[in-house]
Amino acid sequence: MEKATKQTLLIVDDDEINRAPLVEAFKDSYIIIESEDGKDAVEIINSRNDIAAVLLDMIMPVMGGIDVLREMNKSGKISEIPVFIITAAESKSLLMDAYNLGASDVIQKPAFMPFVKCRIGNIIELNRHRTDLESMLDEKVARLNLINTSMIEALANIIEFRDGESGEHVKRISTLTKKMLTTLSLMYPEYYLPIQEIEKISAASTLHDVGKIAIPDSILNKPGRLTPEEFEIMKTHTVKGCDVLSNIPNLIDEDIYNYSIDIARHHHERWDGRGYPDGLSGEKISLAAQAVSIADVYDALISPRCYKAPFTHEIAVKMIYNGECGSFNPKMLEAFNESIGKSKPEPEQNQEENNK
Repeated sequence: MEKATKQTLLIVDDDEINRAPLVEAFKDSYIIIESEDGKDAVEIINSRNDIAAVLLDMIMPVMGGIDVLREMNKSGKISEIPVFIITAAESKSLLMDAYNLGASDVIQKPAFMPFVKCRIGNIIELNRHRTDLESMLDEKVARLNLINTSMIEALANIIEFRDGESGEHVKRISTLTKKMLTTLSLMYPEYYLPIQEIEKISAASTLHDVGKIAIPDSILNKPGRLTPEEFEIMKTHTVKGCDVLSNIPNLIDEDIYNYSIDIARHHHERWDGRGYPDGLSGEKISLAAQAVSIADVYDALISPRCYKAPFTHEIAVKMIYNGECGSFNPKMLEAFNESIGKSKPEPEQNQEENNK
């Protein structure tokens, strides 16, 4: 009785006489699918998820074996399914092309079937173990990412609680940072960032104010304007954030940790060099810190604080473009504008005009 867990082999050869011995050799161990040409084989490969291996002839009408390999490279199937070239062709360049396109092995015709069966069976089994290991690794990475996210959110929420916030502030910063960097990558190729990096920056952004944990409550939650002396103490939350994060380098993803350090220290730097703590200007400020800087300013303006009522969206955007909250990269501002729905003020009101 055949088991439901049998794996499937796809045998591709335009000559039934060549397919027959392969079918006979593998029929007891595998479910067999036969195909007479490469084009049909590609359609089968792309439409099924249960193929354990492809036994592929090189010379066929309609589409040859090399073209099948190219199509499998395009679809990514070549990394999932081992392909065995079974051919009488002796062209060294053709066989090297097959290997370079990802073929697992080349078996010359005529072949000794018991040997072929062992050879193919071993590689299929190795590929199955590799797939199982990758699946286990993916699960572990997913669990670690969940732990990372939970730890970051917990720490960020502690800071927001001390700052009189609900915790929604850091979520909004994270969301807007992700939107801005994604938009920036699409608008300006020179600023392109892979989505994986944007995700990490978005996660790291939630720790931008981690240094506030070291600021006295009397200053952090003061209902009125800070004195110059108090403001100098408040400004130290940027460097104190680095001190706090230096104690947890092994608790979160290394890249997220590095982005967190940079963002915590530099999210108050300004494009014209008038920010703090290091007085960085222009491109010396990382894209991560630039994005979080604008997101933080915007959310602070539209949110109620113990020392002010919230500004409307329109007024907040006008203040940012007028330079009332510092200067920002004009291209990052364009990405910000696209991310929030194109509400840029009229040209005579924008930051460039204001700074003339």
